[in-house]
Amino acid sequence: MLIELTKVLEQDDKVIRQEAHLEMQDMRVSGRKYRLEELETPVFEITNLGKKQVQVKGSAKIKTVVPCDRCLEDVEQIFDLAFEREVDMKLDEEGRRQSDEEYSFMDGTCLDTDVLIRNELLVNWPIRVLCREDCKGLCSICGANLNHGECGCDREVLDPRMAAFQDIFSKFKEV
Repeated sequence: MLIELTKVLEQDDKVIRQEAHLEMQDMRVSGRKYRLEELETPVFEITNLGKKQVQVKGSAKIKTVVPCDRCLEDVEQIFDLAFEREVDMKLDEEGRRQSDEEYSFMDGTCLDTDVLIRNELLVNWPIRVLCREDCKGLCSICGANLNHGECGCDREVLDPRMAAFQDIFSKFKEV
């Protein structure tokens, strides 16, 4: 959804509060597609700070399902987003591209709420997702989910550099 910012620029200290339903239904992260669900309608508060400076505050609550990094079971992720940005409306498109600030959520004089929320999701995206802290993962031999029980495969992997020590320890076991 686009929110036109010229209305807020008409008067210093003018504040506009607006809800903006999420139009994007999914997003791609690291080549995977994730379905998004809006739990609370995103709310934006746009304030004219004077001198063509605009402050954008917002909040949103978004849910998605991400696979566990160990066992691939679905894990529900809830993102409770709160953000604040300042936009220099004196800058043109070229000035925004060259600026140190990130303005990809601006489309001319309009605020693209989906892009802003997507950027916030990416910043808050977890590096690692586990279904539970003690997730055992998948068997490297048969692929069974070890959280549901042992599969019976012999998964002991011996380092060939330690074979000499293994021989010594096996002799102690025999005695």
